[in-house]
Parts: sequence; structure tokens; C-alpha cells
Amino acid sequence: MGWNKITIHTVTTAEDMISYELTELGAAGVEVEDHVPLTEEEMKVMYVDLLPDEIAPDDGTAKIHCYFDEEENLEDITWKIQEMLHRLSQFMEIGEGTISFDKTKEEDWVNNWKKYFKPIQLDEQIVIKPTWETLENPKKDTIVIEIDPGTAFGTGSHETTKLCIEGMKPYIKPGSRMLDVGCGSGILSIIGLKLGASHAVLTDIDPNAIAAAKENFEVNHISEDQYEVYQGNILEDQEFARMIGKERYPLVVANILADVLLPLIEIADQFMTEDGVFVLSGIIDTKEQEIAEKLKNYGFDILETRRMKDWVSITAGKRK
Repeated sequence: MGWNKITIHTVTTAEDMISYELTELGAAGVEVEDHVPLTEEEMKVMYVDLLPDEIAPDDGTAKIHCYFDEEENLEDITWKIQEMLHRLSQFMEIGEGTISFDKTKEEDWVNNWKKYFKPIQLDEQIVIKPTWETLENPKKDTIVIEIDPGTAFGTGSHETTKLCIEGMKPYIKPGSRMLDVGCGSGILSIIGLKLGASHAVLTDIDPNAIAAAKENFEVNHISEDQYEVYQGNILEDQEFARMIGKERYPLVVANILADVLLPLIEIADQFMTEDGVFVLSGIIDTKEQEIAEKLKNYGFDILETRRMKDWVSITAGKRK
């Protein structure tokens, strides 16, 4: 299988917004290439040291590579991207805003990104590392999460995943159950189980995510009786939704795009215990108000809101 690789030449300040828009247009993957230097703190938590001659000067420019199935209409996709860039240019700087094209094979796309994924110190307790990296001298009480995400989203490095993990940690109770909607690599549930949850139920519509999650549970030595992974769409398949909701969960997490979270809010209470919490992430800041209003309209109180760069995570509970 092959992919059309489309590269947008832009500026670093436009990276998040353009990446979000490309995902909305259906890009199967988005990769950002820039010369923004890591801070000393970032280098410490990522366990990396860069020599001066390894760092190109930051000129403010960036390249955003996105991937579309080669069977899709390239002309139509190009027109949509150009229209999107023109729209964004009306209210923000996007630099050149030019587009170039290439093709890549499935195996190249799946493996090339690995060089950019290094161990990440999520907080004082949790380190996330790729399966192909070695962690030197971890602290005795460190929880090490091994992730091989393949084509499934969720390595812990993206702001939305970090925010979701921060949001769910205070609500993980020993022996409790959790529901992970749009599980991707399974990282949220793996962390939940490592922190004491007794059981996790995961759903995703992507078969690649289901396969990746099962592999990641195995490499993290989590027994099969602690989790269930299901492929299905709880928004469109009522029978599937009823099956998932046959038991209620004290914690429901969803790290998905805002346009998927909006309809999920309408049915979320059927999966939650009366005192349960709903942690939503993947919300671009321009969608925060819409998500907040939808939650309030469907009987939720907002308990916490977390922000990182252009992204937002909201923790909500049922209104008493």
C-alpha cells in the first residue's frame, strides 16, 4: 500500500492549527519538522543530549508532512488544503504556504518516525519509552510504560495525551474500572492499570489501534483478565454502545478530536457511575467553549480544565 505525502511549507507558529486542520480533512498521519530547540528541561525529561553541531538554527520555518491514501483523489485533496491555507492566512501568519508532493510506501511511513520518539519523563512517577529504547538507571519507584504505537495515535508526547493523563490520574482508585474511548495505542488504560485500576475496557474504530493496544498490553506485562479491547463505533452502533455500557465506570476517558467528543457527550452518562468522572482531551482551544456548553447542556458540571499550548482537556462530572 502506498501514500501520497503532501508537504506544506509554513512557520512554527502555525504548526498546531494547520496540523489540526489536516486531521479534520482526513489525513492518516501528520508529521511536523522544524528547528525549534529543546529547552534544558525538555532534554532532561526526554533523556536526550544534543551537541551544538546537531542543532540547526531556528529560522521560524516549518514543514508539515501529511499522508493520504494513494487511492484518494489527489487533486481534490490538494484543493481542500489550498482552501484551508487561504482561510487561515486571513487571520494568522502561515509563511510560504506552499505545497510539495511525494509518495511513500506503507513500511517507510510506519517506521521513519521512530527516530523522533525518545523516552519521556511524564512526571516524577511515570516514564514512557518506546520498546526499542533502553532506559538507563531508572529510579526504584519509577513506573515505566513501554509503547510501540505503530500507526495508532498516543505515545504520551503530544499535549492532548499529556493533558488527558494528568486529568485522569487523580480519579484512578485502587480496584476501580475505567472506559477508554478511542483508545489508540492503549497508553491511557495501561497507565490507569499500572496506577491501580483493576480493569480497563477499550474501544476504537481503527483495527490498527486494536492490534497496537493488545501488543502494548503484552509488552507491559498486563494480564489479559485486566482488560477488554473492542473494535466498534459507540456513536453509530447502538447495540455496541449498550454492550460497552452493560457495566458502569467510575472513570471514562476520551482523547479524540472535538468534533467526535461533541456527540459522545450526548451519550456519555450511560457509561458512567453516578459519581463517575469524564475526562475529555483532544480539544483545540477554539472548540473549548463549544465543548463546555455541550457538557453543561447535557447535565455535566466542569470540575477541572487544563491547558497546554493550543490544547485543552476538561474533567466533568454528572450534575448532582
